[in-house]
Amino acid sequence: MFDPFIRRKTSVLSKKDKSSIGKWDERIISLCNKINKSPNYYTTSSCSGRIVLMIDQKEKSHNLFLAISHELISFNWLKNNLNKIKNKFVKFKCEPPILHVVCRDLENASLLLEKAKSSGMKHSGIHCLGRNITLEIHGDDKLEFPIFNKNKILVNDDFLKLIAKESNKKLKKSWKMIDKLELFNNTN
Repeated sequence: MFDPFIRRKTSVLSKKDKSSIGKWDERIISLCNKINKSPNYYTTSSCSGRIVLMIDQKEKSHNLFLAISHELISFNWLKNNLNKIKNKFVKFKCEPPILHVVCRDLENASLLLEKAKSSGMKHSGIHCLGRNITLEIHGDDKLEFPIFNKNKILVNDDFLKLIAKESNKKLKKSWKMIDKLELFNNTN
């Protein structure tokens, strides 16, 4: 029997990874694999959370990211990466996890949405785009602000230490939400 959903799923999951890191984010692989084993879902993109130094501009381009970490950072990581920057306006971002899941139908999307929200990912929602019902699972705990301008770090070392500490807390919280969602996710 022909199943258009499984056909699209097979096609999407067979494609080359187009992420900026060129591979799956280690901390979210297990959850993605569990979701992709279900006949009712498949993932199209994912990130377990990250810390980024990026050029602040309106248009997207491939050279915006100056430093990216999907792991905990230190004051030295932050300071060393900022000291490498020249003549740019840069913002600091600590981003929560995000996962896009195409769902077979609205009922399955609603089931997974409930699990996502119960795991702490409160900014999750369902988007219906043509034939695809896509669930965006998204955490809400983030930081974003200007940190570098005109060859100068805009904050002192004490604030950089605080940024590293608070960002690491947010990443750890993100990873706990992913683990909790994976435990909830016994979908079939």
